[in-house]
Amino acid sequence: MSGKVLLVVPEAPTAGAAAVVTERRIGAGGLRLGILDNSKGNADHLLRFIAEGIKAALPVKSVVSLQKASVSLPAPGEILDQLTAEADFVVSAMAD
Repeated sequence: MSGKVLLVVPEAPTAGAAAVVTERRIGAGGLRLGILDNSKGNADHLLRFIAEGIKAALPVKSVVSLQKASVSLPAPGEILDQLTAEADFVVSAMAD
């Protein structure tokens, strides 16, 4: 076998990727948590469990929970814009 094999490890930064470091501080009222449900079966249960854990560990001011219309399509710009405006960080998960 001859040729080149390229392996991509999702956990590793890609070559040439710039590190983006932004320090965020928790506001006086707490974090604004965003939840993005990808519409897969049981994702809502998993995300609820994760959100409860975050609320138990950190002060959470608000939670915005949105769901994609289709598991096979990316989140539309309107959902991403709303999460950007209303959340300090977003948790998204898949389940089955």
